[in-house]
Amino acid sequence: MTEPILTVANQLTMLRMMLAPFLVVTVLDREFTWALVIFVVAGVTDLLDGLIARLGHQKTTLGAMLDPVADKVLLVSSFVALTWGPGLVVRIPVWLAVIALSRDAIIVVSVTVINLTLGRRVFYPSILGKVTTVSQIVTTGVVLLLNALGAEYPPTVYLFWFTVVVTVASAFHYVYLESVGRGMGEASHDRGSPNG
Repeated sequence: MTEPILTVANQLTMLRMMLAPFLVVTVLDREFTWALVIFVVAGVTDLLDGLIARLGHQKTTLGAMLDPVADKVLLVSSFVALTWGPGLVVRIPVWLAVIALSRDAIIVVSVTVINLTLGRRVFYPSILGKVTTVSQIVTTGVVLLLNALGAEYPPTVYLFWFTVVVTVASAFHYVYLESVGRGMGEASHDRGSPNG
């Protein structure tokens, strides 16, 4: 029996991916309040799709693959727009954006190579991966909020440094786990858990 594809949980995940370009456009148009609203709505869909998948018995293989992809699409889009977008009162530092994007690229390439050479494997998120994802979400939300308020907040630099530290640590942890032959990373069959 084939799994259903268009479950409510999967539709919410796809909605989250479709919100990413709207978030980028609102940031580029300097409509930071609307960008923040879109980001919050995307966050709500992230919570709901996981709850519905678990409580409504709607866990699917497609959902397990789409959920972390949707998170990455939203975060990568947000980081790019909030680093290089025009008219930002507070922007994500270039060094943080480059490190975060490079880490994601390294993990995607690693997972692809492993699946092509060793066969399909499921990679489960580590604690560091989860902390990294949450930290990047908080960073995006704070930067959007400050731009919506048109206010600077110097202590935000500590959030940036924390995010870069956990991002680098999770990248090294991922490489270490793969080198000893254990699974960790970007895809999970447990819907709703943050992926690193």
